[in-house]
Amino acid sequence: MGLVRTSPPTVEPVSVSEAKVHLEAIDSTHDTMLSLLIAAARQYAESYCNRSFITQSWRLTLDAFPGRWDQSMSPAGVSFSLPRNAVLLERAPIQSVDAITYTDMGGVERVIDSPGSPDYAIDLSGSLGRMTPGFGRIWPITLPQIGVVSIDYTAGYGDAATDVPELIRNWIMVRVNTMFENREEVAVLQRGTVSALPHVDRLLDEFRVITA
Repeated sequence: MGLVRTSPPTVEPVSVSEAKVHLEAIDSTHDTMLSLLIAAARQYAESYCNRSFITQSWRLTLDAFPGRWDQSMSPAGVSFSLPRNAVLLERAPIQSVDAITYTDMGGVERVIDSPGSPDYAIDLSGSLGRMTPGFGRIWPITLPQIGVVSIDYTAGYGDAATDVPELIRNWIMVRVNTMFENREEVAVLQRGTVSALPHVDRLLDEFRVITA
């Protein structure tokens, strides 16, 4: 299983101008550095939270579709299927599932460019996107070979910086300030004890998705 970003965000959740206000900086001497620090802070926060902030594209590669569905009986004696394993889509919020590509038993690459009901059931409401075959349907049969399934999807809170929750944006500005003031690999301290502020990292806690 592999997950790669195929299209990066086009803007950052925090602009250089916003970071400069937080730093109380006036001139543009460090604009390039601030841009790099903002991107680094955003990447760290996305990795820590296992989320996408600004709209971006991802591709999930699998060696096969998930296992078979369990057959069960309702109290009325009607047979129905329950998903034993759904495809889970990380880096939520998931906006859309854009395409499913798989290699069939004949070695032919097949593309489903509009996955949706009734062939597939897709739930994008949670901290992980979920997708299963629709009721009464099964996953396509694939060639028994690694990397034969790929799922392309779009994730992120939205296209604009203001679509990202304020707590996340505030954390990024605080982290940029810290990195700007401590730009070396090590710090030589001459002002006494330095204490971490635990409430800062807790700004991200409610957005963190733990998958294991």
